[in-house]
Amino acid sequence: MIGSDIIRGYNDTIILHLLTEGDSYGYEISREIQSRSGGLYIIKETTLYSAFSRLEKQGYISSYYGEETFGRRRTYYKITPAGRRYYREKCREWQDTKQLIDTFTKGEEPS
Repeated sequence: MIGSDIIRGYNDTIILHLLTEGDSYGYEISREIQSRSGGLYIIKETTLYSAFSRLEKQGYISSYYGEETFGRRRTYYKITPAGRRYYREKCREWQDTKQLIDTFTKGEEPS
């Protein structure tokens, strides 16, 4: 399992990526992260909803109510044009970060 401290800076990028594929709601996004990571990363509910709040305040996503399920309306999230620009910026940043870390870890075998 990947520690949350390692991935923390990229939660927004992960969420925005999923929203580039279509509008979604919290539980579905959480399940998709766990599934696509092969169970290596399970995002905590508080972390997920904190990210939604932050991303919405920054104008990167918007929310709306969808269908009612079990008597409650689901809140769906949609990426905005500003969110798409921010997502592309974070992807470029990741490539630079990956290159830097690879510089210090290539060829190393765990001891």
